Amino acid sequence: MHATFDPYTATADGARHAAYAALAARGPVHQVRLPSGVKGWLVTSHDAARVALTHPGLSKGGPSRAPYADELPPVIAAAINHHMLAMDPPDHTRLRKLVSAAFTRRRTEALAPGIQQLADDLLDGLADRDEADLITAFAYPLPIAVICRLLGVPDTDHHLFREWTAPLVVGGNMAGIEAYSAAATALVAYVRELLAEKRRRPTDDLLSALVAARDGEDRLTEDELTSMVYLLLLAGHETTVNLIGNGVLALLTHPDQLALLRAEPERLPAAVEELLRFDGPLQSAIPAIATEPVEIAGTTIPEGANVVVALLAANRDPDRLPRPDRLDLTRTQSLGHLAFGHGVHHCLGAPLARLEGRIAIGGLVTRFPRLRLAVPAAEITRTPGLMMNGLAELPVRLR
Repeated sequence: MHATFDPYTATADGARHAAYAALAARGPVHQVRLPSGVKGWLVTSHDAARVALTHPGLSKGGPSRAPYADELPPVIAAAINHHMLAMDPPDHTRLRKLVSAAFTRRRTEALAPGIQQLADDLLDGLADRDEADLITAFAYPLPIAVICRLLGVPDTDHHLFREWTAPLVVGGNMAGIEAYSAAATALVAYVRELLAEKRRRPTDDLLSALVAARDGEDRLTEDELTSMVYLLLLAGHETTVNLIGNGVLALLTHPDQLALLRAEPERLPAAVEELLRFDGPLQSAIPAIATEPVEIAGTTIPEGANVVVALLAANRDPDRLPRPDRLDLTRTQSLGHLAFGHGVHHCLGAPLARLEGRIAIGGLVTRFPRLRLAVPAAEITRTPGLMMNGLAELPVRLR
């Protein structure tokens, strides 16, 4: 018997977390039917999630098992699915190593002045406005500018990605496979043209470095190269958009915690961790396939089954911390959250996302001391989707 479960289209205020909580209350592992119609197993407790995210019997399945691999044109499916999140070691290890140098803590912190300037410029643009949608005016343009500069994408092309990434983030089941395929095709064409330009005229950026690695000893294939850039463009900004949007909403709906942060700004790094735990940017990790019978929290998952780890549910596990549905910036357990995953697939860009979150949220609440919602919280909706957990918009009053 499969549990009735659909947080993916739950867009009303609180509905998504409520859907996960209702299922989690029944136990740590559940057989469910996923939005694609495929049967799967959902892991909801914190301890079970950590086990599932590192279990050797659970595989990402490779490019052929990636979402929509059979529904996209074969050339496009290959061009977007040969990335490290679709791979197991040793292929995953090799691919991750090629980009890890760009995301070290030292190199990430060196980006801070540039990110601060970008944030300040966006906040300056809001200074004379009474109201704004923070997603459109701030939470989206900051991360896309950061990742594009890191990769070496021209500033004049940033606007292209909003149209392309929207259906890719929502997923083919909800956006429609035609819209999903069209967006993937357009993005792949752009990436390949940009990579060709980097081969002709390399510059000091990550794309040029990846091209050099492909042409050197490590030899990325063309599909690996385009897939890695596709992943970095998509994952490199969307999670941070959600971190900023969800984090600001959480603070505005918990005025006591917002007041605490303003009174004690030194709490900002810890506050970002609690915001990630409370309402993280991802609903779940990329699904895995059981390559053998796998036992998790007393439940045996059969070989060949799809397994999904519900990160949102795991981060609000009442067996791990008291009152998990309450935002509390003084928590000491927040650092153990799974908002960026766990194990070998832990998000490579997590330090960069944290840095952007600190700069963006800290700057916003400091610059606008009267910041508040422009509509009742109950009217703010989520974007439907399979993995991401973000807001459709965040209308606020600034003055």
